[in-house]
Amino acid sequence: MKLLAIESSCDDTAAAVVEDGREILSSIVASQVERHAVFGGVVPEIASRMHIEAISGVVTTALEKAGYSLFDIDGVAVTHTPGLIGALLVGVNYAKGLALGANLPLIPVHHLRSHIAANYLTHRELAPPFLSLVVSGGHSHIIEVRDYTRFKVIGRTRDDAAGETLDKVARTLGLPYPGGLNLDREARGGDKSAYKFPHPKVSTGAYDFSFSGLKTAAVNAIHNASQKNEGINIADFGASFIASVVDFLSGNTESAANDLGYKKIVLAGGVSANSVLRERMKKICKRNGWELYMPELSLCGDNAAMVGSQGYFEFLRGNTADMSLNARASMEIG
Repeated sequence: MKLLAIESSCDDTAAAVVEDGREILSSIVASQVERHAVFGGVVPEIASRMHIEAISGVVTTALEKAGYSLFDIDGVAVTHTPGLIGALLVGVNYAKGLALGANLPLIPVHHLRSHIAANYLTHRELAPPFLSLVVSGGHSHIIEVRDYTRFKVIGRTRDDAAGETLDKVARTLGLPYPGGLNLDREARGGDKSAYKFPHPKVSTGAYDFSFSGLKTAAVNAIHNASQKNEGINIADFGASFIASVVDFLSGNTESAANDLGYKKIVLAGGVSANSVLRERMKKICKRNGWELYMPELSLCGDNAAMVGSQGYFEFLRGNTADMSLNARASMEIG
């Protein structure tokens, strides 16, 4: 089964053709990074307008690269939630038009589900059940993946997401957008014990996260150093801060896996590209004798191939939509 997939939840306009949920026939991403870099982050209105400009060309190229026309495709999968509402609307409405015009099934896909599904493209043997840590700019979740379309959130951030926290600290340090990626690069070789940060605690919810206090402590440390005309060693500061974030993420995931008996761990989301997090999860899984699955780096960020992968399993479960499908800024994964 060949699906045309469309992703426009934030600042990347993407289209892909995926076969049977496991094989990428084409994957095209039009990035808006340069346009948003001057603002230090994504401007929703600009993102929406750029999606409108790019989507037709991106979809056409994805079909051409795969060697198919729209009428050779078996369905259209599209991210419909969660994300920036204006950005989502561009992709959803374009997908609806294609599905209606070519008389194809329309398959709505949850953004977090598709991030997890990126691993099905990297590891064709991977199958649920497993425990997944999903970490991105807007989300930090620990999720039981009980089946391809059955999920249970057992841990989540109470405030800021880990990715947003990394981006904010990077911006305060004066690093360019995308902050988390550049902070990771600058921190390599830094001394992770050079700066001390508080270890966040959540009074209820054994596997929940809270990053607001950690972010505030880091931002205050940078401002205090500036006011005193003291320099900040960016490599050391970045290494120390990333280590604190990763300690929290990996520690809760390890606790959840031990408590719930999972021996198969899956990392997903944009922050799954972070080099420190990837290495930490490798060490934890090796120590416990667990299997670890991580998406290849090209599939960590937003892309449409992961939408096509999850869309395949949604279609098999009968999860299709009619022309009343609308975009939603937020929705639970389960």
